Amino acid sequence: MKKNVVAFCLVCAAVLSACTGKDSAPAKQDSEISVLVYITGVVAGSPPYELMVAGVQEFAAENNGVTVKVYEAGFNQAEWEEQLRSMVADGEYDLVIGSNPSLPEICASVGSAFPSQKFIIVDAQHTGNPQISTFLYNQYEQALFLGYLAGLVTASDMPHAGESVRIGPPRVGFIAAQEYPLLTRHMVPGFLDGARLVDPAIELDFRVVGNWYDANKAADLALGMINTGVNVFTSIAGGAAQGLIRAIREKGAYAVCFNINEYSQAPGLIVGCGTMEQKKLVKEILSDVIAGKIQYGSSRTVGVKEGYLDFIFDDPGYRDSLPPEIQEQFETFVDDLRAGRVEYTIPPL
Repeated sequence: MKKNVVAFCLVCAAVLSACTGKDSAPAKQDSEISVLVYITGVVAGSPPYELMVAGVQEFAAENNGVTVKVYEAGFNQAEWEEQLRSMVADGEYDLVIGSNPSLPEICASVGSAFPSQKFIIVDAQHTGNPQISTFLYNQYEQALFLGYLAGLVTASDMPHAGESVRIGPPRVGFIAAQEYPLLTRHMVPGFLDGARLVDPAIELDFRVVGNWYDANKAADLALGMINTGVNVFTSIAGGAAQGLIRAIREKGAYAVCFNINEYSQAPGLIVGCGTMEQKKLVKEILSDVIAGKIQYGSSRTVGVKEGYLDFIFDDPGYRDSLPPEIQEQFETFVDDLRAGRVEYTIPPL
């Protein structure tokens, strides 16, 4: 009897193998997910993209069944939508994740042709589309505290600032790669509002490079701005920001930076760096995707109080470059911002 049972089992196994084939992949488990990281530009030189890619790759390394493809779409924006459309056409990816304020519109257009495709976009805001979930950083807050520090520096007697070297009224500078709503409505106004909390007379000189890579043009803009009296800068310019760094080294001026530690790029001149917890946020998002907790069609805003935007205080570039009185004033301001004691109104996007 036992021999007959064993023989029957072997026959069943052989039939099953013949039906499925030796190389058939196992059925996809609920915990498995294929992710396309869609980069509108290139990764190198862009802190938000570098952090996003690092977060997705770390999550994949820490969780079985997660596969990742990183695709760099380049700088020709006219090609972004068609490239994304071709990437998702065969249904290979469960999720597309990106970080660019212009992506929701592109994803909505692509998604209309592929209704099962899901998209998550950080550093953007969009609601009402059941295929898209967005997470917006409160960049007005980061701009506000960086602007406050820039105001303290330009009003100080530091070697490249103050009345002894000032040309005209106190002036801070902002160099951007391109204009887009989050930049022009949150970051630029926030930077000026923060500076004017120190001195209402501070003026802002805002210039646009026109792309995310032309460091030579950014350097020319910065040198011209220094010559007209700007002595503290910030920038959102991707790789082009290297031109600003070159200019402040050459002529003597200061800079504060969004999103990442840049102190070592110009010691003693880059005096403040904010941080964006992009890697942390992306890993949390992917965990929620696998757990089925993501609410598509919605948008969430995160900032200083939620722990996703902060400032790097424990670096010699900050500690050794700024007078103690500026550090004390600035740290009090950031503490007040975290605690909700700084009143402000975020402009509408």
